Amino acid sequence: MPHDSAHERVVFCQDRDTGLRAIIAVHSTVLGPALGGTRFYPYASEQDALTDVLRLSRGMTYKAAVAGVDLGGGKAVIIGDPTAIKTPTLLNAYGRFVESLGGTYVTAGDVGTNSDDLDIIAEETAHVVGKNTTAGGTGDSGPQTALGVFLSLLAAAESTWGSDDLTGKRVGVEGAGKVGYNLVALLREAGAEVIVSDSYAPALDRIVTDFPGVTIGSDIIGADVDVYAPCAMGATLDASSAARLTASIVCGAANNQLLTPDVEAMLAARGIVWVPDYVANAGGLIQVEGELRGKDSDQVMATIGKIRDTVSGIFAIARAEGILLGAAADRLAEDRIAAAQS
Repeated sequence: MPHDSAHERVVFCQDRDTGLRAIIAVHSTVLGPALGGTRFYPYASEQDALTDVLRLSRGMTYKAAVAGVDLGGGKAVIIGDPTAIKTPTLLNAYGRFVESLGGTYVTAGDVGTNSDDLDIIAEETAHVVGKNTTAGGTGDSGPQTALGVFLSLLAAAESTWGSDDLTGKRVGVEGAGKVGYNLVALLREAGAEVIVSDSYAPALDRIVTDFPGVTIGSDIIGADVDVYAPCAMGATLDASSAARLTASIVCGAANNQLLTPDVEAMLAARGIVWVPDYVANAGGLIQVEGELRGKDSDQVMATIGKIRDTVSGIFAIARAEGILLGAAADRLAEDRIAAAQS
């Protein structure tokens, strides 16, 4: 499936009573229903929101394919500041739009939405995962997403440095939200030195309180680090920022970390490896797929554990064929999708 493959369905949603403006993008249902989170964000324009949801939903197709779960790719965005306009009635209205798609799209949490919001959305549709455990869900997917990123970093470290020992390695974590916080915990437990940035002061306060040895910074890309772990919004790596990066490895949870695909070649020319984001951050998707299919926690954790082997395999393909890691990962995804279509 080429990167520019057409989406199966893009739905613009508007509810005048609540002020809801949303876009739901279904990229592919070849492997199963299109599952992806709902991002609630104050986009500058509807065009910006559309660009984001199209990229994110396409990435979910590849993420599910490489993770080995029977899901397609979809994503949704709600346009607006969640701290200002998010209400139960707005979320209910959004849930009705999700329901109108008849299960071709299954929503989950993302930036600006949480399990409490998903419980409210679930009042109007059954096609939602990531609900609180009290509502029959598996709760916040942040810890499992962080675990997948951590396992990916171990594989990258072993391939790049010959050892997965992170003791003394400096890791810059950009974003201290649901995933970044849990990644910091795993990194500190592994003996890494961690520097963290976030534009949201309370998130940094929590880091300082819970992890006294962590350094707070403002410019992670320009910092002296061994690993750059973007865990906030995407598109932080472009020609300019790639030239400033000192890290040997880029491995984080943010979606669409590269502004354009050619940035990976710019990084590689400087000896920097980029672990494809949709491979590294698949832990949360695997968790909510388990919720959707009724799998137990042991099954879910076993699948998340395979992320490390997948990343190691991608490194092996890239070395053997002289291609970039992104191309190697894309091939795995496209081969699985093609096999399902044959």
